[in-house]
Amino acid sequence: MSLPTFHIRDLPVYGDTILSPMAAYSDVPFRAICRQFGAALHYTEFVPTEALLGDPNPLWRRLDVHPAGEHPMVFQVFGNDAQQILRAAQRIESWGTDIIDINMGCSVPKVSEKGAGVGMMRQPKLVADTFRLLSKHLRVPVTGKLRLGWDETSQNYLEIAKIMVDNGAALVALHGRTRSQKYRGQADWDAIARLKQLVNVPVLGNGDVRTVADIDRLKAYTNCDGVMIGRAALGNPWLLSRQEREQLMFGEMTAVLRQHLHEAISYYGTQGGLENINRHLKKYFSGLALKPFLRAFQAVETVSAFEDLLAVMETAVPSNIPIAELRKIPHFELPKHLHAY
Repeated sequence: MSLPTFHIRDLPVYGDTILSPMAAYSDVPFRAICRQFGAALHYTEFVPTEALLGDPNPLWRRLDVHPAGEHPMVFQVFGNDAQQILRAAQRIESWGTDIIDINMGCSVPKVSEKGAGVGMMRQPKLVADTFRLLSKHLRVPVTGKLRLGWDETSQNYLEIAKIMVDNGAALVALHGRTRSQKYRGQADWDAIARLKQLVNVPVLGNGDVRTVADIDRLKAYTNCDGVMIGRAALGNPWLLSRQEREQLMFGEMTAVLRQHLHEAISYYGTQGGLENINRHLKKYFSGLALKPFLRAFQAVETVSAFEDLLAVMETAVPSNIPIAELRKIPHFELPKHLHAY
Protein backbone atom coordinates (compact mmCIF):
# COMPACT_ATOMS: atom_id res chain seq x y z
CA MET A 1 0.00 0.00 0.00
CA SER A 2 1.28 3.46 -0.85
CA LEU A 3 2.34 5.85 1.89
CA PRO A 4 0.17 8.87 2.72
CA THR A 5 1.08 12.08 0.94
CA PHE A 6 0.51 14.02 4.17
CA HIS A 7 -1.53 13.86 7.39
CA ILE A 8 -4.20 16.16 8.77
CA ARG A 9 -3.47 15.59 12.43
CA ASP A 10 -3.56 11.77 12.51
CA LEU A 11 -5.72 11.40 9.39
CA PRO A 12 -3.78 10.12 6.36
CA VAL A 13 -4.36 11.77 2.99
CA TYR A 14 -3.43 9.86 -0.15
CA GLY A 15 -2.79 12.12 -3.11
CA ASP A 16 -2.04 15.78 -3.64
CA THR A 17 -4.86 17.09 -5.86
CA ILE A 18 -8.03 18.35 -4.20
CA LEU A 19 -11.28 19.69 -5.64
CA SER A 20 -11.91 23.15 -4.18
CA PRO A 21 -15.23 23.72 -2.42
CA MET A 22 -17.41 25.61 -4.91
CA ALA A 23 -20.97 26.73 -4.30
CA ALA A 24 -23.40 25.07 -6.74
CA TYR A 25 -20.68 22.83 -8.16
CA SER A 26 -18.90 20.67 -5.55
CA ASP A 27 -22.04 18.66 -4.86
CA VAL A 28 -22.48 14.90 -4.43
CA PRO A 29 -22.66 14.05 -8.18
CA PHE A 30 -19.62 16.08 -9.22
CA ARG A 31 -17.59 14.91 -6.23
CA ALA A 32 -18.36 11.33 -7.29
CA ILE A 33 -16.84 12.06 -10.69
CA CYS A 34 -13.81 13.78 -9.18
CA ARG A 35 -13.27 11.00 -6.66
CA GLN A 36 -12.68 8.47 -9.42
CA PHE A 37 -10.03 10.77 -10.87
CA GLY A 38 -8.08 10.93 -7.65
CA ALA A 39 -9.40 13.86 -5.61
CA ALA A 40 -7.63 13.32 -2.29
CA LEU A 41 -10.06 15.28 -0.09
CA HIS A 42 -13.78 15.78 -0.55
CA TYR A 43 -15.05 19.24 0.40
CA THR A 44 -18.75 20.00 0.58
CA GLU A 45 -20.22 23.25 -0.62
CA PHE A 46 -20.11 25.76 2.22
CA VAL A 47 -23.13 26.23 4.48
CA PRO A 48 -23.91 29.21 6.75
CA THR A 49 -23.98 28.38 10.44
CA GLU A 50 -27.43 29.95 10.85
CA ALA A 51 -28.89 27.40 8.45
CA LEU A 52 -27.40 24.55 10.47
CA LEU A 53 -28.75 25.74 13.80
CA GLY A 54 -32.40 25.83 12.77
CA ASP A 55 -34.80 23.20 11.55
CA PRO A 56 -33.91 21.00 8.57
CA ASN A 57 -33.87 23.07 5.38
CA PRO A 58 -32.68 22.76 1.77
CA LEU A 59 -29.20 24.07 2.60
CA TRP A 60 -28.54 21.01 4.73
CA ARG A 61 -28.41 18.99 1.52
CA ARG A 62 -25.09 20.63 0.71
CA LEU A 63 -23.64 18.43 3.45
CA ASP A 64 -24.91 15.16 2.01
CA VAL A 65 -22.38 12.39 1.43
CA HIS A 66 -22.42 9.97 -1.49
CA PRO A 67 -23.98 6.58 -0.57
CA ALA A 68 -20.76 4.87 -1.63
CA GLY A 69 -18.88 6.88 1.00
CA GLU A 70 -16.39 9.72 0.73
CA HIS A 71 -13.24 9.84 2.81
CA PRO A 72 -11.61 11.97 3.97
CA MET A 73 -14.78 14.08 4.04
CA VAL A 74 -14.50 17.80 4.78
CA PHE A 75 -17.64 19.72 5.78
CA GLN A 76 -17.20 23.45 5.20
CA VAL A 77 -19.10 26.15 7.09
CA PHE A 78 -18.98 29.92 7.44
CA GLY A 79 -20.19 32.37 10.05
CA ASN A 80 -19.30 35.46 12.06
CA ASP A 81 -19.90 34.28 15.63
CA ALA A 82 -17.56 31.80 17.32
CA GLN A 83 -20.20 30.24 19.58
CA GLN A 84 -22.59 29.80 16.66
CA ILE A 85 -19.87 28.24 14.55
CA LEU A 86 -19.09 25.84 17.41
CA ARG A 87 -22.71 24.76 17.80
CA ALA A 88 -23.05 24.24 14.05
CA ALA A 89 -19.79 22.28 13.97
CA GLN A 90 -20.92 20.07 16.84
CA ARG A 91 -24.12 19.27 14.96
CA ILE A 92 -22.11 18.40 11.86
CA GLU A 93 -19.74 16.23 13.86
CA SER A 94 -22.71 14.27 15.20
CA TRP A 95 -23.71 13.47 11.61
CA GLY A 96 -20.31 12.01 10.87
CA THR A 97 -17.44 13.82 9.18
CA ASP A 98 -13.68 13.48 9.05
CA ILE A 99 -12.80 17.19 9.10
CA ILE A 100 -14.55 20.52 9.64
CA ASP A 101 -13.28 23.47 7.62
CA ILE A 102 -13.92 27.16 8.23
CA ASN A 103 -14.43 29.18 5.08
CA MET A 104 -12.43 32.41 5.30
CA GLY A 105 -12.08 32.87 1.57
CA CYS A 106 -15.55 33.63 0.22
CA SER A 107 -15.46 37.12 -1.31
CA VAL A 108 -19.18 37.42 -2.14
CA PRO A 109 -20.34 40.72 -0.57
CA LYS A 110 -23.42 39.26 1.15
CA VAL A 111 -21.04 36.94 3.04
CA SER A 112 -17.81 38.89 3.46
CA GLU A 113 -19.37 42.24 4.36
CA LYS A 114 -21.19 40.58 7.26
CA GLY A 115 -17.89 39.45 8.74
CA ALA A 116 -18.00 35.87 7.45
CA GLY A 117 -15.92 34.28 4.69
CA VAL A 118 -12.92 36.49 3.99
CA GLY A 119 -14.55 39.04 6.31
CA MET A 120 -13.30 36.90 9.22
CA MET A 121 -9.75 37.89 8.30
CA ARG A 122 -10.50 41.44 9.45
CA GLN A 123 -11.26 40.11 12.94
CA PRO A 124 -8.21 38.28 14.35
CA LYS A 125 -9.90 37.77 17.73
CA LEU A 126 -12.86 36.04 16.05
CA VAL A 127 -10.45 33.75 14.22
CA ALA A 128 -8.62 32.92 17.47
CA ASP A 129 -11.84 32.32 19.40
CA THR A 130 -13.32 30.15 16.65
CA PHE A 131 -10.35 27.84 16.23
CA ARG A 132 -9.70 27.63 19.97
CA LEU A 133 -13.32 26.65 20.70
CA LEU A 134 -13.60 24.14 17.88
CA SER A 135 -10.23 22.54 18.61
CA LYS A 136 -11.18 22.18 22.28
CA HIS A 137 -14.68 20.79 21.83
CA LEU A 138 -14.49 18.71 18.64
CA ARG A 139 -12.91 15.31 18.14
CA VAL A 140 -12.25 15.81 14.42
CA PRO A 141 -9.52 18.07 13.00
CA VAL A 142 -10.39 21.68 12.24
CA THR A 143 -8.95 23.40 9.18
CA GLY A 144 -9.43 26.69 7.34
CA LYS A 145 -9.25 28.18 3.87
CA LEU A 146 -8.32 31.85 3.47
CA ARG A 147 -7.21 34.49 1.00
CA LEU A 148 -4.31 36.93 1.12
CA GLY A 149 -6.48 39.49 2.86
CA TRP A 150 -9.23 42.03 2.32
CA ASP A 151 -7.36 44.09 -0.30
CA GLU A 152 -3.86 44.92 -1.48
CA THR A 153 -3.19 47.14 1.55
CA SER A 154 -4.25 44.57 4.15
CA GLN A 155 -2.63 41.27 3.25
CA ASN A 156 -2.64 39.71 6.71
CA TYR A 157 -2.72 36.04 5.70
CA LEU A 158 0.46 35.19 7.64
CA GLU A 159 -0.87 36.77 10.82
CA ILE A 160 -4.22 34.99 10.46
CA ALA A 161 -2.64 31.65 9.57
CA LYS A 162 -0.41 31.81 12.66
CA ILE A 163 -3.44 32.58 14.82
CA MET A 164 -5.27 29.62 13.28
CA VAL A 165 -2.42 27.19 13.90
CA ASP A 166 -1.66 28.52 17.38
CA ASN A 167 -5.29 27.80 18.23
CA GLY A 168 -5.43 24.30 16.84
CA ALA A 169 -5.86 24.43 13.06
CA ALA A 170 -4.59 21.20 11.53
CA LEU A 171 -4.25 22.50 7.95
CA VAL A 172 -4.32 25.84 6.14
CA ALA A 173 -5.41 26.32 2.53
CA LEU A 174 -4.54 29.58 0.80
CA HIS A 175 -6.01 31.12 -2.34
CA GLY A 176 -3.32 33.48 -3.54
CA ARG A 177 -5.62 36.46 -4.18
CA THR A 178 -7.25 39.15 -2.06
CA ARG A 179 -10.98 39.68 -1.63
CA SER A 180 -10.83 42.73 -3.89
CA GLN A 181 -9.22 40.70 -6.66
CA LYS A 182 -11.91 38.02 -6.52
CA TYR A 183 -10.66 35.83 -9.40
CA ARG A 184 -8.92 38.56 -11.36
CA GLY A 185 -5.22 39.05 -11.85
CA GLN A 186 -2.49 36.57 -11.04
CA ALA A 187 -2.46 34.37 -7.95
CA ASP A 188 0.51 35.06 -5.68
CA TRP A 189 2.40 31.80 -5.39
CA ASP A 190 5.16 33.52 -3.40
CA ALA A 191 2.59 34.04 -0.65
CA ILE A 192 1.82 30.32 -0.59
CA ALA A 193 5.55 29.59 -0.30
CA ARG A 194 5.88 32.05 2.60
CA LEU A 195 2.93 30.44 4.36
CA LYS A 196 4.47 26.99 3.98
CA GLN A 197 7.68 28.24 5.57
CA LEU A 198 5.78 29.78 8.49
CA VAL A 199 3.46 27.03 9.71
CA ASN A 200 4.11 23.47 10.85
CA VAL A 201 0.88 21.99 9.47
CA PRO A 202 0.04 20.95 5.89
CA VAL A 203 -0.59 23.76 3.42
CA LEU A 204 -2.79 23.57 0.34
CA GLY A 205 -2.08 26.00 -2.48
CA ASN A 206 -4.86 27.39 -4.65
CA GLY A 207 -4.94 29.72 -7.64
CA ASP A 208 -4.05 29.67 -11.35
CA VAL A 209 -3.80 25.89 -11.67
CA ARG A 210 -5.18 25.06 -15.11
CA THR A 211 -2.87 22.36 -16.45
CA VAL A 212 -0.92 19.33 -15.25
CA ALA A 213 2.26 21.39 -15.52
CA ASP A 214 0.70 24.02 -13.25
CA ILE A 215 0.09 21.40 -10.54
CA ASP A 216 3.73 20.36 -10.54
CA ARG A 217 5.01 23.94 -10.83
CA LEU A 218 2.95 25.11 -7.86
CA LYS A 219 4.18 22.23 -5.71
CA ALA A 220 7.80 22.74 -6.70
CA TYR A 221 7.65 26.53 -6.32
CA THR A 222 5.91 26.63 -2.94
CA ASN A 223 6.64 23.22 -1.39
CA CYS A 224 2.93 23.02 -0.54
CA ASP A 225 1.55 19.64 0.46
CA GLY A 226 -1.40 19.63 -1.91
CA VAL A 227 -2.97 21.62 -4.71
CA MET A 228 -6.58 22.81 -4.68
CA ILE A 229 -8.17 22.96 -8.12
CA GLY A 230 -11.41 24.85 -8.55
CA ARG A 231 -12.85 26.29 -11.75
CA ALA A 232 -10.30 24.49 -13.93
CA ALA A 233 -11.75 21.13 -12.85
CA LEU A 234 -15.23 22.00 -14.12
CA GLY A 235 -15.72 20.01 -17.30
CA ASN A 236 -12.20 18.70 -16.77
CA PRO A 237 -12.07 16.32 -13.78
CA TRP A 238 -9.20 14.52 -15.53
CA LEU A 239 -6.91 17.30 -14.33
CA LEU A 240 -7.14 15.85 -10.81
CA SER A 241 -5.44 12.69 -12.08
CA ARG A 242 -2.82 14.66 -14.01
CA GLN A 243 -4.36 13.95 -17.40
CA GLU A 244 -4.49 16.78 -19.91
CA ARG A 245 -7.97 17.17 -21.38
CA GLU A 246 -6.46 17.93 -24.79
CA GLN A 247 -4.93 14.45 -24.92
CA LEU A 248 -8.17 12.60 -24.19
CA MET A 249 -10.20 10.85 -26.85
CA PHE A 250 -13.71 12.16 -27.46
CA GLY A 251 -15.18 8.85 -26.30
CA GLU A 252 -13.56 9.30 -22.89
CA MET A 253 -15.27 12.66 -22.50
CA THR A 254 -18.71 11.37 -23.49
CA ALA A 255 -18.37 8.42 -21.10
CA VAL A 256 -17.79 10.79 -18.19
CA LEU A 257 -20.59 13.09 -19.33
CA ARG A 258 -22.98 10.11 -19.36
CA GLN A 259 -21.81 9.03 -15.91
CA HIS A 260 -22.24 12.58 -14.59
CA LEU A 261 -25.80 12.61 -15.93
CA HIS A 262 -26.59 9.33 -14.16
CA GLU A 263 -25.07 10.56 -10.90
CA ALA A 264 -27.14 13.75 -11.11
CA ILE A 265 -30.38 11.90 -11.89
CA SER A 266 -29.75 9.42 -9.09
CA TYR A 267 -29.21 12.21 -6.57
CA TYR A 268 -31.58 14.98 -7.67
CA GLY A 269 -34.26 13.06 -9.55
CA THR A 270 -35.14 13.49 -13.22
CA GLN A 271 -35.92 17.20 -13.42
CA GLY A 272 -33.36 18.28 -10.84
CA GLY A 273 -30.73 16.07 -12.44
CA LEU A 274 -31.24 17.58 -15.88
CA GLU A 275 -31.03 21.07 -14.41
CA ASN A 276 -27.87 20.09 -12.57
CA ILE A 277 -26.07 18.60 -15.57
CA ASN A 278 -27.08 21.61 -17.65
CA ARG A 279 -24.94 23.73 -15.31
CA HIS A 280 -21.89 21.69 -16.32
CA LEU A 281 -22.50 21.32 -20.07
CA LYS A 282 -20.74 24.51 -21.14
CA LYS A 283 -17.67 23.40 -19.22
CA TYR A 284 -17.57 19.94 -20.83
CA PHE A 285 -18.02 21.46 -24.31
CA SER A 286 -15.72 24.44 -23.73
CA GLY A 287 -13.63 25.22 -26.80
CA LEU A 288 -14.96 22.31 -28.85
CA ALA A 289 -16.45 22.61 -32.33
CA LEU A 290 -19.74 21.18 -31.11
CA LYS A 291 -21.90 24.21 -30.37
CA PRO A 292 -24.96 22.87 -32.22
CA PHE A 293 -24.89 19.80 -29.99
CA LEU A 294 -24.38 21.93 -26.88
CA ARG A 295 -27.42 24.03 -27.71
CA ALA A 296 -29.46 20.89 -28.33
CA PHE A 297 -28.41 19.36 -25.00
CA GLN A 298 -29.35 22.55 -23.19
CA ALA A 299 -32.85 22.34 -24.66
CA VAL A 300 -33.72 18.71 -23.83
CA GLU A 301 -36.42 18.12 -21.23
CA THR A 302 -36.25 14.36 -20.66
CA VAL A 303 -33.53 11.88 -19.77
CA SER A 304 -34.37 9.74 -22.80
CA ALA A 305 -33.94 12.75 -25.09
CA PHE A 306 -30.57 13.51 -23.48
CA GLU A 307 -29.48 9.88 -23.95
CA ASP A 308 -30.71 9.83 -27.56
CA LEU A 309 -28.84 13.02 -28.34
CA LEU A 310 -25.70 11.70 -26.68
CA ALA A 311 -25.91 8.56 -28.83
CA VAL A 312 -26.35 10.63 -31.99
CA MET A 313 -23.35 12.76 -31.09
CA GLU A 314 -21.26 9.65 -30.47
CA THR A 315 -22.26 8.40 -33.93
CA ALA A 316 -21.50 11.72 -35.61
CA VAL A 317 -18.16 12.29 -33.90
CA PRO A 318 -15.57 9.47 -33.90
CA SER A 319 -14.85 8.29 -30.37
CA ASN A 320 -11.13 8.06 -31.12
CA ILE A 321 -10.72 11.65 -32.23
CA PRO A 322 -8.51 13.59 -29.77
CA ILE A 323 -10.17 16.45 -27.91
CA ALA A 324 -7.42 18.71 -29.24
CA GLU A 325 -8.60 18.03 -32.80
CA LEU A 326 -12.14 19.12 -31.93
CA ARG A 327 -10.76 22.59 -31.34
CA LYS A 328 -9.45 22.83 -34.89
CA ILE A 329 -12.04 21.30 -37.19
CA PRO A 330 -15.10 23.12 -38.56
CA HIS A 331 -18.24 22.97 -36.44
CA PHE A 332 -20.27 19.81 -36.69
CA GLU A 333 -23.80 20.37 -37.93
CA LEU A 334 -26.67 18.89 -35.97
CA PRO A 335 -28.53 16.21 -37.98
CA LYS A 336 -31.75 17.69 -39.37
CA HIS A 337 -34.04 15.24 -37.58
CA LEU A 338 -32.67 16.52 -34.26
CA HIS A 339 -33.47 20.18 -34.81
CA ALA A 340 -36.61 19.68 -32.75
CA TYR A 341 -34.58 19.15 -29.56
